[in-house]
Amino acid sequence: MQPAQTVRSGPAAERPATDEVVVISRLTKRYGSRAAVEDLSLTVRRGEVYGFLGPNGAGKTTTLRALLGLVRPTSGTATVLGRPAGAPSPGVGALIEGPGFYPYLSGRQNLRVLARYAGAAPDRVDAVLGTVDLLDRADDRYSTWSLGMKQRLGVAAALLKDPEVVVLDEPTNGLDPAGITDMRALLRRLAADGRTVLLSSHLLGEVEQVCDRVAVISAGRLVVEGSVDELVGLRRLVVEAEPLGEAAAVATRLLGADRVSVVDGALHLQAGPEDAARVNRALVHADVDVTGLRQEAQTLEAVFLRMTGPPPGAAGPTADGAGRGALR
Repeated sequence: MQPAQTVRSGPAAERPATDEVVVISRLTKRYGSRAAVEDLSLTVRRGEVYGFLGPNGAGKTTTLRALLGLVRPTSGTATVLGRPAGAPSPGVGALIEGPGFYPYLSGRQNLRVLARYAGAAPDRVDAVLGTVDLLDRADDRYSTWSLGMKQRLGVAAALLKDPEVVVLDEPTNGLDPAGITDMRALLRRLAADGRTVLLSSHLLGEVEQVCDRVAVISAGRLVVEGSVDELVGLRRLVVEAEPLGEAAAVATRLLGADRVSVVDGALHLQAGPEDAARVNRALVHADVDVTGLRQEAQTLEAVFLRMTGPPPGAAGPTADGAGRGALR
């Protein structure tokens, strides 16, 4: 696995440290000899939708549970809104590992029960039902609801105390395309309301559409972090040339070994359009015959696979609600 990379540029990278509402520093959680999370550091800034991305088993849920004080880290620290992980705070709402409600109660009744225990104002119940578009089914039994409606009720429960920071663990897990579309719209509304959202997911297409910044995690370690635009901007220049060995050597001298690979008989260079002309000139100057040169924009899935390699047991790209790949 390659070392973690951080891509930072533009105004977002220049925000003051006081804008960091979630800070995880060198977090490690071990179960016996196995490290579920290892030396993980990341920050979430005020007002952004932050995607915590990786395949199942990568350590996402363990990290979020440590952040909320549901598990104790082996080492490292985590804070939310300046408070240590797990400290009571009305400014934090969370949905971890799916919602759990009384099946024989209606959606409204379930939220009233939670509101009493949480000390939330009674009028928050209908307010959050409206936020997640469930007012028309609020008096139906929870057991009669679809999975997508149940997930949205879980988000409503996380919003009862009108939190500033919302932590959501795989909110689209198990949803059909219509449910994924509804959840995507809900996440955008939360962001439009000015909330900070920390979202874990293994659906790369969904993260790409709703998140401002992304951290890619694999085997409990951070491998890359940056804005979605910055990460997919790590584009690929594909060069067909002969002799291929000499072409690779020239490209390596020009760009560095970490930006050059040989795939299926062609050079794959981590390079943008601004690099194409100078790569071509260097190859021609070295008497290398260039027979093809094309720019390929990357998806977030391509970035993930290039940084980490296919995760164990992962299937190839499959269609999800957004028509993009998913890592399972």
